[in-house]
Formats: sequence, C-alpha cells, structure tokens
Amino acid sequence: MTARTRLSQAAVEERRQAVLRYVAEHGETRIDDLARHFGVSLMTMHRDLDDLAGRHLLRKERGRAVAFPALTMETATRFRENSALAAKNALCAAVVGRIRPGSTVLMEDSTTLFPLVPALARLEQLHVVTNSVGLAQRLGSAPGVNVTLLGGHYRADFNSCTGPTVTRTLSRIRADLALMSATAVLDGRLFHPVSDYVEVKLAMLASAEQALLLVDHSKFGKTATYAYGTVADYHSVITDTGTPEGELTAMRDLGATVETVEPEEPAL
Repeated sequence: MTARTRLSQAAVEERRQAVLRYVAEHGETRIDDLARHFGVSLMTMHRDLDDLAGRHLLRKERGRAVAFPALTMETATRFRENSALAAKNALCAAVVGRIRPGSTVLMEDSTTLFPLVPALARLEQLHVVTNSVGLAQRLGSAPGVNVTLLGGHYRADFNSCTGPTVTRTLSRIRADLALMSATAVLDGRLFHPVSDYVEVKLAMLASAEQALLLVDHSKFGKTATYAYGTVADYHSVITDTGTPEGELTAMRDLGATVETVEPEEPAL
C-alpha cells in the first residue's frame, strides 16, 4: 500500500510538470481544455493548478492557467531541476572525464550541473567551490570532496548566493576548471535576467584556468536583460543534438569549440 501511494504521488508530480510545460508553451490555456487534454476531471486539474500556482510556477485566473514569462520560469529551481533531464545527463556525462582528482573546480548554481554529483562524489581530493546551496548539500557528504560554499546574499529563487562577498572570494581563488551554464543564448551571445549572477559568472571565468559551458537546446534562441559575453570566452561549449543548426553555426563562427552529444531516450 505504501509503495502504491508513493508511485501515485510520483505520477501526479509527473503530470503536473507536463501541465506546466504545456501552459508555458501556449502562454495561457483554458482550464477545461487542460482537463480534456490530460484526460482528468476538472476538479483534478484545479488541484494540479492550485499546486503549481502555490509554487509560483504559473498563475491561475478565472477559468484560465497563465504562464509566467519563460525566463521567470527559468529562475524557479523546482522547474529547472525537472526540465530537459535527458539532455542535462548527456552533457554532464560528456565532461566527467575532464575532472581530475586533486583539482579545484568552480561550479555555479545551474541545475544543469546537478547530474554530475554522483561522479564527483567518487573522486578523491577534489575541491569544489560553488555559490549553489543545492550543489553544496548534494556534495557535502562525499568523503573525498572538500566543498567551499560561497556565502553572500541568498536568493531563494535560485537557491544560491550572489553579491560582493561571492565575487571577492572568487578573486582570491585560482581554480583548474569552471563548469558553467547559461540561461539564454542567441547567436553565440550569453544573457541572464539578473545582473548579480552576471557578476558571479564573470568572476568564475576570471578565476579558472579553463571553463566549460554546458547548455542544453532549450536555452538557445532566447535573450534576457543582461548580456555578458559570448561562447568564445569558454574553452569548449557542450550542447545536445537538439540545438538548432543556425545556433551551432553562429557559435563556431565566433571561434568557439562546440561539441554535441546525443541524449538517451528515457526508458519506458
């Protein structure tokens, strides 16, 4: 009975994530249309939308579900962790072999890097420096990993820290490798909706001997408020095969080394 209950809860959350993606793609949708599309009762759909609205992932209005702007959703950690998982897994698998035992690695707050945790936990004498509370929590119990959490102004929407304390600390660190991602990429230019995070990204780039940019296909063709450089600032860009060919060409035209990986199909 307990196992059946857990399975049911997982299925409900999976459906709610599918509802969220559907509303995000359409901008706004009538609630009765959503119920028909997902084959559930109107009451069940109202419960799903109440849950998503309570997590600030969409707005529920009279008879309609309304998406937040795409980049607002990008800042919601719970949504980001569950999006493009197959692509994120493939990106992380492609860089595991480049992380050496005994090295110092900078890792920003992107959930794209979360699938790296099991592989990093098996390494010896690894020093990870991060502004991500989530990554620090996941790596903190690994016996061979020393974790430095960059403290500063805590932002719950990203579950991480920013501000002068973070950037000052980074200026005193020399790392072997920085692992980073991007919220939005257009024609090889990088964008983020929050200026404080731009400063953290630039500080990490300046503090690392080498930087790798891991970006899945869903981030391309978008912009945000603050531009902060191009993909050519990184030693290599790793993306997946779903990235538009025009974006791949634009990055290579800027002189960037671009690698593409094939996400595995989820098991049925």
